[in-house]
Amino acid sequence: MEYKKEVKVLDETLFSEMRICSFDLVCPKYEIDFAPLDSEKLYKLYKSQQRLSTYFSIPGSNENALEIYLPQEKYQAQLERLMSEVIVNFFFVMLLFLVLSILFAIYTLSPLKNALHLTEEFIKDILHDFNTPLSTMRLNASMLKEEIGENKKLLRIENSVQNILNLQSNLKSYLSNHEAQKRQFYLDTFIEERVALLESSYKNIEFVVNVPKVSLYANSEALQRVVDNILSNAAKYSKSRALVEILYDKSSLEIRDNGKGIKNPERVFERFYKEQDRGIGIGLHIVKKLCSELGIKISLKSKVGEGTSFFLDLKLLLEEKRS
Repeated sequence: MEYKKEVKVLDETLFSEMRICSFDLVCPKYEIDFAPLDSEKLYKLYKSQQRLSTYFSIPGSNENALEIYLPQEKYQAQLERLMSEVIVNFFFVMLLFLVLSILFAIYTLSPLKNALHLTEEFIKDILHDFNTPLSTMRLNASMLKEEIGENKKLLRIENSVQNILNLQSNLKSYLSNHEAQKRQFYLDTFIEERVALLESSYKNIEFVVNVPKVSLYANSEALQRVVDNILSNAAKYSKSRALVEILYDKSSLEIRDNGKGIKNPERVFERFYKEQDRGIGIGLHIVKKLCSELGIKISLKSKVGEGTSFFLDLKLLLEEKRS
């Protein structure tokens, strides 16, 4: 639209210059010729493939008219110049609009960003403050166990405290950045350590580890949260005689159980989704997030009443170490 408007202004300017030229014929910019007189063509601007022309009457002549014209190549050069100016102006306006949009976005989103940062810091402070009351509860539960011996109520308290500690660890992992905190470690030793911690709490479960000595390069704390979540779920939702197997084959780590199974395996990574009364439904969502950060592809297969298998593709962690 801007270009069409500029072309119209250009045509009007050229027509005005041609009218002035018809008076004194001093116009090196235009060409002059004579044409048969046609009263209907006088004082109008005509465009053809060869020229841009206007016809004027000649005093005392009834047969010829004065033709003042601009060759097509000169007219086309002016049109190209107009187009270049319009394009430059367009991009300048777009650039200005982009800068203003960015500044406006920064101005409007800064309060939200600050609020999110404050919320994150507040959550971190709360998680840190959890340590004191939880340590006190564990200590007192341990002292009561020494005084009165094994007790189901004390066991529930200990399990509840452990669940809170697991939730605290999950939230810390969710809020942390794991990209730069990497180290080399061996997968077999890592898995054996995680299993050893669970065996003391779940004595009715048989853990079978078949993992070779594979070197990984990754954030071990984030991977620990992933494995601990999957193993603890396998233990919590197991049968009376449970079997949990940890297998490794061709860069894939499989954690398999013979527990209750999952009704909707495609939804387990959704936030707050759960199929049991226990928990709040964010454990596997955090697992999915951590796997994305670590470059691990996670998948699962499950059948109700038969069990569940989680698969962790550790190929990128192995490749990163070799590179």
